[in-house]
Amino acid sequence: MSELGASSAHFVAPFLTPRHEAVLVDSRSICMRGHCVCGAIAFAVDGPAQACVVCHCESCRRQCSAPMTTYIGVLNGQWRWLGKLPKVFNSSPGVERTFCDHCGTPLSFRSKNMSDVMHFFAAAMEEPEKFAPTLHVAFEEKLPWLKLADNLPTRFGPDYTTD
Repeated sequence: MSELGASSAHFVAPFLTPRHEAVLVDSRSICMRGHCVCGAIAFAVDGPAQACVVCHCESCRRQCSAPMTTYIGVLNGQWRWLGKLPKVFNSSPGVERTFCDHCGTPLSFRSKNMSDVMHFFAAAMEEPEKFAPTLHVAFEEKLPWLKLADNLPTRFGPDYTTD
């Protein structure tokens, strides 16, 4: 995988995944970066996002201290940590969540149920505006006061990889 530098991604076109639409990526080469607030932990994504979804599960809400969170799914082998590794917390059986041990920024989660995919929080990406969510997952756990008008489809449970 190439080192990231001045030629990093210039996002120009949507990438249509088999299950989801409108995940924006570079049409020439796919190379995206993300990092924590303090910059101690960074990562690179060298392949297309498989999905960009909004999660309403209690675990994601608690990890991010937010009413919902948006993440991108990236296949293993198409992402890497740059420099220092994040701290890992096993939030429940089969689920690991990463964060910066200096500033506390949540960065990712991985589930055994979706074992070939790492999920990076879109807000940790250098250009989060480039990722348009296409689906709400764990919608049954949505906070009752949260009103949404995006007309995106919804799914029961957090696993978007199965039909």
